[in-house]
Amino acid sequence: MARMGRPKAELVLTSEERKTLSALVRRRKSAQAIALRANIILNCANCPSNKQIAEKLDVTAQTVGKWRRRFITKRLDGLTDEPRPGAPRKVSDEAVEQAIVATLESMPKGCTHWSTRLLAERTGLSKSTVQRIWRAFGLRPHLVETFKLSTDPFFIEKVHDVVGLYMDPPDRALVLAVDEKSQCQALDRMQPVLPLAPGMAERRTHDYVRHGTTSLFAALDIKTGKVIASCKKRHRHQEFLSFLKQVEKQVPENLEVHLVLDNYATHKTPAIKRWLERRPHWHLHFTPTGASWLNQVERFFGLITERCIRRGTFQSVPELERAIRTYIDAHNKTATPFKWVTDAETILGKIKRLCNRISGTPH
Repeated sequence: MARMGRPKAELVLTSEERKTLSALVRRRKSAQAIALRANIILNCANCPSNKQIAEKLDVTAQTVGKWRRRFITKRLDGLTDEPRPGAPRKVSDEAVEQAIVATLESMPKGCTHWSTRLLAERTGLSKSTVQRIWRAFGLRPHLVETFKLSTDPFFIEKVHDVVGLYMDPPDRALVLAVDEKSQCQALDRMQPVLPLAPGMAERRTHDYVRHGTTSLFAALDIKTGKVIASCKKRHRHQEFLSFLKQVEKQVPENLEVHLVLDNYATHKTPAIKRWLERRPHWHLHFTPTGASWLNQVERFFGLITERCIRRGTFQSVPELERAIRTYIDAHNKTATPFKWVTDAETILGKIKRLCNRISGTPH
């Protein structure tokens, strides 16, 4: 006999309620908690199963049931938090709204962003109150992030091609992410570095002496995480061709070789093309213009910069190159591959949403 659960009250939305809830979900300035609750109610109107809705929205079934009951009882008013015990609030909802609106929709005179001190002066609130409001609503005016959109006309095709190699590499083939890190500087400090000590960070002078540069060519095996690398004085097509010959010597002859590359001109010269034409088992896959983040070797370059180059002190280019080689040798002994988990459609979906935000187009 089927087990009978507790019957749920029917949840039916009016057209006005559905419109209001949809607006709360889409509105960028909605608090995340309110947007989630509105999304739960919209799903409850279409699906009677709390468990299915919970799995879809990545919440617990108890959470879905709570807001279903609250909405049936109090309708839209039930989506707000109930009063909590304790001392009464000293800051009104109007003051909180004023602080949020000022943060999101205005700038302090002569400045590029708000600080707690400036907003406190503007609103009459204390600095600590401004901090709490910003923390509660996830506002961080002091931070800025950068982005770049590729203008490559074949962006979609190239994303599918490169990501497809990462997530489903072909059988009996070697996939290598290849690039060069140019202008690695051999920098020495003007005074000796003071080492780390208890209660004291490592200290160094802000000024430095340049002893020259080197270019690091690297090919990352996406299956094993191991790196084939070489340092060269310049990064012309001659050096790139020399590096390809080095890679060829270390690659089994019976495997197809797939290279993931960016669109740098040295990768497409007639000399490179002629060399590749004599090797039909080598295949090139170019990342979209302005989308170097698709090349996994860039993640390796980030690691070697952070752990070996940036904080190193080098009195000559050979010393820098020895440090790079030592790091790569140690890396290859314990190498593990980077795990690529995002498929092409997810990447393209995120970029579409970013484009919509930039253009002001509704989702």
